[in-house]
Amino acid sequence: MPGQSARVSGTSPNTHADRRTRLTVLVALAANLVIAAAKTAGGLLAGSPALLSEAAHSVADSLNEVFLLAALRRSRRPADRRHPFGYGKERFFWSLLAAVGIFVMGGCFSFFQGVEALRSGAEEKTSGYVAGLIVLGVAFLAEGASLLRALHQVRRQGGTSRLRDPALRTVVAEDGTAVLGVTLAAVGMVLHMVTGNVVWEASASLAIGALLVYVAYRLGREARDQLIGEAADPETDARIRALLAAQPEIDSVEALFTMKTGLDTALVAARVDLMPGLDSERVEEVADRIKRSLADTVPEADEIFLDVTDRPAPEARKSPAATGERGGA
Repeated sequence: MPGQSARVSGTSPNTHADRRTRLTVLVALAANLVIAAAKTAGGLLAGSPALLSEAAHSVADSLNEVFLLAALRRSRRPADRRHPFGYGKERFFWSLLAAVGIFVMGGCFSFFQGVEALRSGAEEKTSGYVAGLIVLGVAFLAEGASLLRALHQVRRQGGTSRLRDPALRTVVAEDGTAVLGVTLAAVGMVLHMVTGNVVWEASASLAIGALLVYVAYRLGREARDQLIGEAADPETDARIRALLAAQPEIDSVEALFTMKTGLDTALVAARVDLMPGLDSERVEEVADRIKRSLADTVPEADEIFLDVTDRPAPEARKSPAATGERGGA
């Protein structure tokens, strides 16, 4: 019997989670804009390479928050003829751009500042560093508040093990890196003031650059995996297999493919062999019931395709169900 394909369009978007994430991103954006201006002014006044590195870091974070806001808005557009599976992967694309922004604007500029500080050597002065340290103190409080807001949302979504939203994940990474970066810059400036040796501050700038490059690499790798077609979570895959195996009409599951098409949507394609003796109308009825069961049991299964076949009788006699190795549920 020729194969039959079935498709279902599924779940409504998690708009409440999106609103919470948007608020988290807006809080981070507001904090970074204020902090970037303060760090830039303080860095130019003090001539501090570490503080200027942190200013570049905050500018990069501000631009990235704009990217993430675009991701939240564009990824929820409904499917159309040009994009029949929707725009869910926009979320991953803009997160990749955010990772590139962290690398180029934050990491590379911090390395440049560190190298320039080492080249200038004893010419570096520490006048105005007290004001710079005050700016870093205020930045630490603002970045810490933004980080706490992001971590609070993470806990509401089930903890870091279930942190799937690339926008929220990027905000957590940015704010955590910002808190650590501010600490490194402050330590470098204090040691420079105490010892009169610019090496400490240059080392802080280089450390901030290395930190930003590492974070950008991790975020970029995750976004890349999602963009090229990442499979659904193993838990989701197991639920789908269990449901298919429980159908009395299914003799065996020959193949199962899943792919995330968005934050909370996935494509499911399965090739199954049916028990012998089913006519075409019965096959259509079974396929329709199975796809409805999948949509109800696995909410993220937004698109479901089934390739169902009825084995010829000689093959059926050798099947697990016919030999008693597996009974129908």
